[in-house]
Amino acid sequence: MNEETKTANTTILVTGGAGFIGSNLVDKLLERGDRVVCIDNFNDYYNPGQKRSNIKGCQENPRYTLVEGDIRDRDLIMQVFKEHQPKRVAHLAAMAGVRYSIERATLYTDVNIQGTINVMDAARSVGVENLVFASTSSIYGDTDRTPFLETQSTDRPLAPYPATKKAGEVMGSAYHNLFGLNFTALRFFTVYGPRVRPDMMAYIVMNRIVKDEEIVLYNNGEMHRDWTYVDDIVTGVAAALDKPLGYEIFNIGRGEPVRLGDFVDIIQELVGKPARIKSVEAPASEPAITFASTEKMLGVFGYQPRVSIREGLTNTWEWYRREHGLV
Repeated sequence: MNEETKTANTTILVTGGAGFIGSNLVDKLLERGDRVVCIDNFNDYYNPGQKRSNIKGCQENPRYTLVEGDIRDRDLIMQVFKEHQPKRVAHLAAMAGVRYSIERATLYTDVNIQGTINVMDAARSVGVENLVFASTSSIYGDTDRTPFLETQSTDRPLAPYPATKKAGEVMGSAYHNLFGLNFTALRFFTVYGPRVRPDMMAYIVMNRIVKDEEIVLYNNGEMHRDWTYVDDIVTGVAAALDKPLGYEIFNIGRGEPVRLGDFVDIIQELVGKPARIKSVEAPASEPAITFASTEKMLGVFGYQPRVSIREGLTNTWEWYRREHGLV
């Protein structure tokens, strides 16, 4: 059997597959010939209409199946895995957002921990070959060590969201030990690009400049984030799906932190309007810097992010204009 045939016969299940990263991943998997089962509950954390728009292009593809459901619904998840028999799983579904999680620990625990256990139990029940789990750079907390290495401590997350992602990583280790589940955790670093969620910085800055609304910047923009373009992220996720490794953790970022103020300056240039900026002190949930060491990802998967911050923001702005009828 040649590689093309093997790829075409592969069923990959993507949880959270109508969201920002998930829908971009689904597009990539369909383009290369996989069959894709997408699970998403279209919750109202942000406008479900944006998620509907994200998947509009793939719904006519005969290799695409959409299941509307919640990963907390254990019976449903078990049934979906039994019916579709996926060989690989990209588990991206989660309650996201560091700041939103601060007063919602119970919700984040239900979705990100119990939901993940449901997915892992379903995966092992049908003999899934490989499960890739979306973790987060915020798991590192406030550390002076840069770049962030996969081997350094992640025992002091700053909010419930990264704490629940830490729990997912640890539970993955237990399932690998007990049941032989191949589990790869990818720690995403500040993803942006077309289809970005409305609560994420790239969207917020563009939207508020367009609407002439005030933008709150922490510490006068003197914070650094390892902005990583979504196409680079999903290329890495797809590579991880194809290579079962037992139990492993990888950073997936660009490896080039950018000052928040400079990030905003580029968007101002693209929009062609000045931003109205208010500086406030960063809250306790926000580290001063995120900075990925990507050497492990490069060594194992040949991962090399290719999209510069200016090119990526240009593409994001073009998407924003189309979405809002500004073209």
